[in-house]
Formats: sequence, structure tokens, C-alpha cells
Amino acid sequence: MFLDRDGTVIEERGYLGRLDLIEVFPWSAAAIHLLNEAGYAVVIVTNQAGIARGLFDDGFVQAAHARLDALLGEQGAVVDGYYYCPHHPDGIVDRYRIRCGCRKPAPGMVQQAAADLNLDVQRSFVVGDKWLDVGLARNAGARGVLVRTGYAGGEEPMPPPGCEPEVIVDTLLDAVRWILAAPAVTC
Repeated sequence: MFLDRDGTVIEERGYLGRLDLIEVFPWSAAAIHLLNEAGYAVVIVTNQAGIARGLFDDGFVQAAHARLDALLGEQGAVVDGYYYCPHHPDGIVDRYRIRCGCRKPAPGMVQQAAADLNLDVQRSFVVGDKWLDVGLARNAGARGVLVRTGYAGGEEPMPPPGCEPEVIVDTLLDAVRWILAAPAVTC
């Protein structure tokens, strides 16, 4: 299971620049715990262009993920891996100012996580609050679910051509309940 971070698991803050601004949605830990109990690996995949833009560094993103782990862990939820893209073609930090294969909707983060954790992407879902998360699912060969938290409330009426999710739901918990009841993909 691949989950977007900002606007899906935690409150959207734009460029999250302080650890004290991390606020987990009240349903996120329960949703992730349900996935854990069902035997799904849970992977956070997130674009972090703030690194390329010089707003924060890799160390801050890693600290944010450690903080998120602690907050979720207090409620029995476990994230199996965090993957982030630090790149942006308009960045000001030279080494991150590139077009890459990991920036969503490109499939690089999903492909790397699948290789690292031995995951079957075709049997996986990508859940996020933006059409680019649904595009990531399509590009990686997974199934996409759009949640109305974060940016989706404004994006939902304007889907890009060819970017159809399996379902649009209100929250991550709704998405997980739908996924757990969804028919399995057969190859």
C-alpha cells in the first residue's frame, strides 16, 4: 500500500518546515493499523520539493518521518518505509534541480520501494489527495484512490484526461475500508 503523506496521512501545511506542525489526521493511525493487521506493507511516498527549493534539507525530512513514526506508533500503526523525492526542475539547490524519475507522478519511488520491500505493485494501491497520486498509480501499474482531504477538494472536479481513480472517498480510513473490501487483482 502506497500512501501520500501531506493531505492524506497528515494535515496539508504547504511546505512543512517545522516538526511541531505535523498533525496526523484523527483517522490515519486507525487506517494504517487496519492495513498492518490485513498484512499489507505500508509505504509513504511523497514529493519534497522544499529540499530543491532550499526551504529545508534531507535531514529535516528524515526527522519529520521519525516524528510521524512516533505519532502513529503511539496508536499501534506501523509504516514499513518512507520514500521521498527531493527534486524539482525549478529548484535553487543545484544537485536537486533536475527532472527525475522519482517525482510523482513518475513511478520511481514506487518501483524502488517495490524492489526494496519485495512488493507486488500490480496488487497494490496508491492513495492520495491529488490527481498526481492517481497518475502515480497508473504509471506504476497500481490502482489509484483519491481522498478528499488535503488538496483533493479543489482538484476533484478537474481530473486530467486518462486519470481515473478506482474510487473517490472522503478520508484515508474510508479508502482503507474500500480497499479491504475491493476485489483482488488477478494476473
